[in-house]
Amino acid sequence: MRLLPLLARTMLLVSIAASASAVTMAWTPIGNPGNACDPQLEECFGAVGYAYGIGTNEVTNGQYAEFLNAIASTDTNEIFEPILFSPLSGISRTGAPGSYSYSVNPGYETRAVNFIDFYDALRFANWMHNGQPTGAQGPNTTEDGAYTISQAGIDANTITRNPGAQIALPTENEWYKAAYYDALLAQYNPYPFADHANQANCELPPGTTSHSSNCAGVSGPQVAPVGSYPSSPSAFGTYDQGGNVAEWNETIIDGIDGSQRGVRGGGYIGPDPSAAAYREAYIPIYSSSSQGFRLVLIPEPSTGLLVIVGLMGFTVSRPQRG
Repeated sequence: MRLLPLLARTMLLVSIAASASAVTMAWTPIGNPGNACDPQLEECFGAVGYAYGIGTNEVTNGQYAEFLNAIASTDTNEIFEPILFSPLSGISRTGAPGSYSYSVNPGYETRAVNFIDFYDALRFANWMHNGQPTGAQGPNTTEDGAYTISQAGIDANTITRNPGAQIALPTENEWYKAAYYDALLAQYNPYPFADHANQANCELPPGTTSHSSNCAGVSGPQVAPVGSYPSSPSAFGTYDQGGNVAEWNETIIDGIDGSQRGVRGGGYIGPDPSAAAYREAYIPIYSSSSQGFRLVLIPEPSTGLLVIVGLMGFTVSRPQRG
């Protein structure tokens, strides 16, 4: 049966309805549920028992600025940190608390957003899950939904995905499967490219091979626009899961300096950041010029959402949560 692998190469466009903002995100369906995991050192990654969608691209400055303008006129939780966001980021802020406004720097609209810590990513996921509401940062906007964010959970690094979450940060297995698994061959690639390459070519966009990416500092201190390497997709059809920005995932990993969160894919600085065997973890408050994220879309059980949308090309709108 070749239906699910075929759908996995089809891009979905899901428009999330909102009162004042309209972030439209492209999703790549990831089928073949129940696939085997990929042994790496002492662990095994990539087994996922359900169909889901993952962001075809990393979250961009334009999308993140819409988020900030919707919920950060008073930035209670310091989701935007001006010292970190300047000068290598793509977003600027003007005004004072209560009237902050955010804009994308010229030429940065479609570049992957950077300087994102783990909780920034969770709050963006909550906002998307909740239907892109406008208002102060709180349970109906950024602090609940896909994740319940509390100071106790932050202090203990114990925040996990809530049951019923539909838009979320990927688990490490969800991210890994989308990057490395080839459903047609039922095997894993060593790098996140459909051509089964054993390396990533670090070069300026659009690249000269089908395994090119923004890595090894070839772009200088620059994050590239998402999808800048159109000839270098993963087997499922995602882009930039190697290089550009390193991407957070949900997984809690014990490190030498305490409990950390998983990071995959490497950023534009690393020499060879995207091998399946290369795994990173950082403390959740870490952010840098090469740190970003993408999201996953989890259909409700038995809805067949990914199959229906993949076949029919429907646009799916979720109502705003009150």
